[in-house]
Amino acid sequence: MDKSKIKLGIAPIAWTNDDMPDLGSENTFEQCVSEMALAGFTGCEVGNKYPKDAAALKKALDLRGLTIANQWFSSFTLTKDMQEVEKDFIAQCNFLKAVGAKTIGASEQSYSIQGQMNTPVFENKYVMNGKEWEKFAKGMNRLGEIANSMGMNLVYHHHMGTVVQTADEVDKMMDMTDANKFSLLFDSGHLAYCGEDYLAVLKKHANRVKHVHLKDIRPNVVEKVKREKLSFLQGVREGAFTVPGDGCIDFAPIFDILDKSGYEGWMIVEAEQDPAKANPLEYAIKARKYIAEKAKI
Repeated sequence: MDKSKIKLGIAPIAWTNDDMPDLGSENTFEQCVSEMALAGFTGCEVGNKYPKDAAALKKALDLRGLTIANQWFSSFTLTKDMQEVEKDFIAQCNFLKAVGAKTIGASEQSYSIQGQMNTPVFENKYVMNGKEWEKFAKGMNRLGEIANSMGMNLVYHHHMGTVVQTADEVDKMMDMTDANKFSLLFDSGHLAYCGEDYLAVLKKHANRVKHVHLKDIRPNVVEKVKREKLSFLQGVREGAFTVPGDGCIDFAPIFDILDKSGYEGWMIVEAEQDPAKANPLEYAIKARKYIAEKAKI
């Protein structure tokens, strides 16, 4: 891949889990960002231990040669008043602009089961009806319009346990949204987790991908999640996810598709694991070496 077009980052969720703060509670913000830099990354996303003051956060990152690439935004276009959603979205965009980021990653959390500890992720996913799809697409186009007006890019994070999880749901979402306002955050791990052809999804939508999560899975753990009817969070604790080079996904074809499509922007290693079982620095170094080998960057 072209080194001048690609920036590499890593998510803090490997150090401290946002949904289950007991995982990595002992790891400080300073340790997290220092180890990110030590492993050879130049960017990251925002975690729950990061300073809420933009100036303080930017100073800490500048010291380590890091930049904020993106931050998760929980959208509720189906279940909250849109004015409230827009207000929260604008506030987050302002924070991201203040720390130098240009991307905000939304994930619709209406009816999401990803954060429910005892809800089986493969059995209880909510499926939108026609009217809900229309409301969702309209809401996302509106958020994309706001992002554009603020000099930001809105990317959508398809995710296990949410209303946009499957390849068909990703396709429908992309068909119903405005390509000038709304882009895709491609996440290999979530598509592989639910048994989808992630390469086919990437090929189909490569021209609208503006952010990438490099996430791998352990198939034996995913099978256990299915067999024992575990929740998404229970799967994380069991080790369903891991970094590129440690699971079953061959990322070489992913890098090739992105390269041929002219992709420019961030690729973020994101693999939520129990840091007591998977040392974050060790796995960050493993991921960085694998990317260097496969993507030549």
